[in-house]
Amino acid sequence: MAYRTVELTLISAKDLKGVNLLHKMEVYAEVVLSTDPRSKQRTSTDHEGLKNPTWNSTLKFTVPADPGATGLFNIMLRAERSLGDRDVGEVHIALKEILEAATGDGPTQPKFVSYQVWKPSGKPKGVLNISYKLSERITAPICTASSNTSCSSKPAKTGCTSTESYQPPQPAATSPYPPPPPGYPTPGPGLAQPVTAYPAVSCAPSTAYPASPPQYGAPPPYTYAPPPQYSYGPLPPQPGYGYPAYGYSPAAQHSQSSQRRTRNTITDLARG
Repeated sequence: MAYRTVELTLISAKDLKGVNLLHKMEVYAEVVLSTDPRSKQRTSTDHEGLKNPTWNSTLKFTVPADPGATGLFNIMLRAERSLGDRDVGEVHIALKEILEAATGDGPTQPKFVSYQVWKPSGKPKGVLNISYKLSERITAPICTASSNTSCSSKPAKTGCTSTESYQPPQPAATSPYPPPPPGYPTPGPGLAQPVTAYPAVSCAPSTAYPASPPQYGAPPPYTYAPPPQYSYGPLPPQPGYGYPAYGYSPAAQHSQSSQRRTRNTITDLARG
């Protein structure tokens, strides 16, 4: 399939509609090919031109080389704002109109044109000045699997002409390891294995501790005699609270009575 590169230069705009009432208008242009939404590109922002911005930004697009190709270049002029950008105007250029400028397979000279800018309301307001040119016609070569040459994009009437068939690499006839030194056994048929001076290491998992000794019967249970029981007599009476009773205790009263009787007996004997 043949294609070309379109170099679209957005030069300037004039007499656009003012959309910023409190701040100066800073305008940029955004371009996208209608047949390829991924082709969207934009210019830098003009911070000084206000309603007459200037960019001189060149954007490149890859398009089919067929003059009858359909599609549009949609150019949107927008003003930057802190609360969201606002549309100023738009221009639509048919891709067929640009491709018709090519008269052969070679590149074209820049062409300068001006287009009417249309406001979002559908009314005309302002003019957009641009230029465009086309690169040479490029044909993508069609290469088959039997070609061993690299296929790159070349001008028309060229392509892959080599018909040599691809030869897969032959496997090496020798072992990937050097021959063993004298005194070592020669490996048998099959995949060659390197010879080492140490015994092969087993892949079985090993444990860090030796196996536990065999288990023996459990020892007989130990029996303990119950501790001796100690008996305690009744607790002594708790001392009372308060002051002691007035008078003498019974023992003191008995002693005084015996003393009185003894004195009375002595007195009687003395009188008799």
